[in-house]
Amino acid sequence: MTLITYDDFAKLDMRVAKVISVEEIPGKTKIIKGTIDLGDEKRSIIIGGAQYYKPEELVGRTVIALVNLEPRKIAGIESGAMLLAADSDDKPFWLTVTEDVPLGTGIR
Repeated sequence: MTLITYDDFAKLDMRVAKVISVEEIPGKTKIIKGTIDLGDEKRSIIIGGAQYYKPEELVGRTVIALVNLEPRKIAGIESGAMLLAADSDDKPFWLTVTEDVPLGTGIR
């Protein structure tokens, strides 16, 4: 494990988001295209774990997203955030919020 400083951690902008749409990417079996709502904006993202979840299982989930990660093109689609997940045997378990928290709320 590599230790980081609090100042490094403070650079991360993590927020509550809701997955509002998901669609398959032709020719891809492990990733899907999604759209998340951050309250004041919506972003397209690439979501891993498509071999474990049907698109309709993700829509409506309230999740935690890292939103200040540099955008990256994956499968020709720009991903503007990253959903946080626990990983067990390469299967993602999305970090979710079970209470009614406003979208865009920061994680501290």
